[in-house]
Amino acid sequence: MMLNTLKECPYYLISRVSLLVTAALKKEFASSGVEQVKPAYLCVLMSLWQEDGLKVIELSKKAGLEPSTMTGLLDRMERDELVERTTDLTDRRVLRIHLTKIGRRVRDPVLKAVERVITEIFAGIPQESISQTKDLLRHVLANANEEKS
Repeated sequence: MMLNTLKECPYYLISRVSLLVTAALKKEFASSGVEQVKPAYLCVLMSLWQEDGLKVIELSKKAGLEPSTMTGLLDRMERDELVERTTDLTDRRVLRIHLTKIGRRVRDPVLKAVERVITEIFAGIPQESISQTKDLLRHVLANANEEKS
């Protein structure tokens, strides 16, 4: 693999795309009236929109985040009134994360904003190429997760 120029370096390309998509999402969230939602919150929100009331450790796994990262993220999301921590009824040592009314209410505008940004970012790219890219990125994630084990 040739890595002698930035445009040949996968890390550079992935980083640039990530930064540009993040900036576009921030702008779109603000114009959609959901400025309290940050792009970093998406993995947690999407997990909770599928299954509310997850244990912190379960949420960390579903969102693909380290528990240490999750703590700070949940602090910010709680501050922005999107989630709340509650004690598990059967085990007081366990915290569960629940969506607030605001966290549930922002679901549709956030998902529509994400769809608009993704549609714009991938404009002109054949669906087959998009599917191959997603497969490739899932493979890269799997490889990276194997290295951490």
